[in-house]
Amino acid sequence: MGVSGSGKSTVGGLLAERLGVPYAEADDFHPPANIAKMSAGHALDDADRAPWLDAIAAWIAERDGLGGGVVSCSALRRRYRDRLRQAAPGLFFLHLDGPRALIAARLAARLGHFMPSGLLDSQFDALEPLDADEAGAVVTVDGGPERITARALAALPH
Repeated sequence: MGVSGSGKSTVGGLLAERLGVPYAEADDFHPPANIAKMSAGHALDDADRAPWLDAIAAWIAERDGLGGGVVSCSALRRRYRDRLRQAAPGLFFLHLDGPRALIAARLAARLGHFMPSGLLDSQFDALEPLDADEAGAVVTVDGGPERITARALAALPH
């Protein structure tokens, strides 16, 4: 989980590879209307996110009994994470976290993605960090993808 540009896709793919489980990119679950809305520079509202979260939850539920998986998903608000946890109560969140300036620089350098950098502030505004009662860990995103992935692996419950 984390804001756009925090490295969810890159780290998620590497993490799934290291764990030997399937990987899903949450952006692939967005209906075309959501992508069009974000591409136009408009933040999604909860009504926009509902079918997206339900599709991700279905993927999580399917994987829950088959050895697990990794899905990169912003999951910015507690209520979104609660909705995903309904699909798999043992779900563990890794919050990829870093300073706004670092993430903004990474987002600005990213090519070919529908999410404009102008929406980064709305993502930080919406972000509700993990609460103490949520299964998860914060992983700092300084350094390269391999280093961040190593931190993520170390943060997983054993």
